[in-house]
Amino acid sequence: MNKLLLLAIIVIVGGLIISIPLLSNQLANAGSTKKIQFTKTITSSQDLGLGHNDEQMAIILPPNSGSIYHGSITYSASQPVQIIILHQIDKGDSKGQPTWTVDGNTFYAQTTIEPNSNSGSLDFTGSVIGLHSTNSSQFTATVSVDGWIRVTTPEIIQTTTKPAENYTVKLTKSTIPIQIPMHEGIVNGKIVYYIITDSSNNLVASTISDKQNWKVQLSPVLVHVPSTSFGNIFIFTNGITGSGTRGYQDDVLSFTPSDKQYSPLSKVVEASWNMGRGPFILNSTQAILDANMTGKIRLIVTDTIMNTPQVVWDNGALNVRTNKVLSDQTSYLDGQVLDVNMDNMTVTFVGHRGWGPDGKTIYYIITGGTPEGPAQTMKIQNMPSLSILESSSRDLYHFANGLKGAGPFGYQEGISNAQPGDSTYSPICKVSIINWKDPQNAKILENKNDVDYEILSGSITVQKASVLDKNYILDCPIVNP
Repeated sequence: MNKLLLLAIIVIVGGLIISIPLLSNQLANAGSTKKIQFTKTITSSQDLGLGHNDEQMAIILPPNSGSIYHGSITYSASQPVQIIILHQIDKGDSKGQPTWTVDGNTFYAQTTIEPNSNSGSLDFTGSVIGLHSTNSSQFTATVSVDGWIRVTTPEIIQTTTKPAENYTVKLTKSTIPIQIPMHEGIVNGKIVYYIITDSSNNLVASTISDKQNWKVQLSPVLVHVPSTSFGNIFIFTNGITGSGTRGYQDDVLSFTPSDKQYSPLSKVVEASWNMGRGPFILNSTQAILDANMTGKIRLIVTDTIMNTPQVVWDNGALNVRTNKVLSDQTSYLDGQVLDVNMDNMTVTFVGHRGWGPDGKTIYYIITGGTPEGPAQTMKIQNMPSLSILESSSRDLYHFANGLKGAGPFGYQEGISNAQPGDSTYSPICKVSIINWKDPQNAKILENKNDVDYEILSGSITVQKASVLDKNYILDCPIVNP
């Protein structure tokens, strides 16, 4: 790289490069791919590009010869700014498009996103990413980046003759606490506490998200789950004011995890009091059905299916970890709940980091699973009803060898083949196991395309995780951290 250009970038960036540890625990080296994730506050300096003397620039991702950044950025600045994306080109390729250069020799094609806003978010691909102001006033910005740097020149690619299994994939925040609001419900006259993570109906998901101030994900495929795979949740639309989903009496659910028929999935049945026939508290499915038969209430069976795993129920609860300190080696053991706070009506789960189908970071929790053996090992609730949900589940790939990491078997984090926003997203997962045929040649796989490529190349095998011919199915919704 031209020395003058390099000096200019160093002046602009200042201590930013040193303070963003792209190596160590915030960097996953995938041979020619490196993970980048950070939040940082930076201050602008004079834009050293020719013809930009009276402008300000804050470089977020500096140039790295032969490399391309891509991912997403969110920023908040002290004054309206533009987002600048630079693309390194040969000088001879400069044929009238907007360019940026320090010395007139090394050129970058320039893409300017002009929201002139103090904050924003977007996806990017380019050689340099920065924030820019057309006036001379210095500005400060806080930026969060979640992305990758892909190296395209051989001299940058790190190689080794040591076995890949001697290396560890070290991603920042591989496990985090996820706090979720709880709801109070009733089963057969007894109080239960549950969470709502997903809904097949977008309006229902948005309404509950707003009310509980925590996002319920849309999962369209839930509307197609087998009728034997869910219970009912009776939601009152009028009557006695209370803490139910619609602001009336507590919702009534069919079963608790102590029942063999229990499922984390519930079909929404709306219950409304008829004029002059009540209201009073109905505290069981049978009481509701009796009231419907006698004309006190009317029931409307909707098409909406929600994921409503119970946390606390009569004579039972999800296992709360005694050791609250999470590590890559223990995150899947000793239970998946860190805390249940009845005063604040919240439950805190272990959030597991993984990759979505497009390589973006996801976090998921685990509320239960089947068959019984693996569920007992993880100290999660055994949910036999999940076994009939395989056709309505998403694939979750875990690794049984290769690069060591925070996955359940001690290797790299898993990959989901669907995520919220996808038409195929489901909170229910069927687990498949990836094995490298030659673990010494293992590398990080970050998305579903990576998995498919390695299958076609013959480098890996993929098998369903099963115990005694029973596939391993989890209730593992993807959540917002």
